[in-house]
Amino acid sequence: MEKRVTGIGGIFFKTKDPNATKSWYKKHLGLDTNDYGCTFTWKDENGKDCLTQWSPFTQDSEYFAPSPKGFMINYRVHDLENLLKVLEKEGVTVVGEMETYDYGKFGWILDPDGHKLELWEPVDSALL
Repeated sequence: MEKRVTGIGGIFFKTKDPNATKSWYKKHLGLDTNDYGCTFTWKDENGKDCLTQWSPFTQDSEYFAPSPKGFMINYRVHDLENLLKVLEKEGVTVVGEMETYDYGKFGWILDPDGHKLELWEPVDSALL
């Protein structure tokens, strides 16, 4: 099987007060938070610099739609465009259209429990 997921790109969750949540995590767990949450840097097995994002969202955020769940995981992937085609052929629900930015490509799918999963083919060098 070809390589699909290469790591965790981010953890996103809903909270009553994202700013208070970011402050709590900064104070008690030492996360270096900003407007978007906290970005963790690490190196992959080849020594390449990589990022993982941690972000609280408001309770009424529609970003996780159509999933009613309170969290979403972003998975780092290899060759997103091809992977979305393969997943669709395998019967996986693909949500919306792939989006491309300077820092990578994004696509979304639903798992069997209705969790929306974000798939990200990163351009880490654009973020570091």
